[in-house]
Amino acid sequence: MEAPRHPEGPDDVLPIAAILQAAAPGGSSAGTLVLGGQILLIGLVFFFLIIRPQQQARKQHAAMLAALKKGDEVMTTGGVIGKVRQLDTRESGEVRVTIESGTSTMVVERSRIIRVGDQTVQPAA
Repeated sequence: MEAPRHPEGPDDVLPIAAILQAAAPGGSSAGTLVLGGQILLIGLVFFFLIIRPQQQARKQHAAMLAALKKGDEVMTTGGVIGKVRQLDTRESGEVRVTIESGTSTMVVERSRIIRVGDQTVQPAA
């Protein structure tokens, strides 16, 4: 039996179908079905463990920011804790939030707020 030939360069690349056929001895498609099932299973695990939790966290964060109002205690991504003094909508559609922290006042984008009161969005793990 001859050892499988390895591609040597871009002109000699074997198509994926030829590799899959070589993996199924005797011309049966059982190996191809098992490989396809494994790829599908990996895709489902990837979706349910990574993509879906991120989508849920993003929706929860958007809902939290939509409910933001004057007087709410907030925390920014930079760790600044303060109370919302004013919400301004710019022509570009972005919303700026004026935060009062002690004697200081700062303006941040609404998307930079990670906590409102005791409500925190848990990052997807």
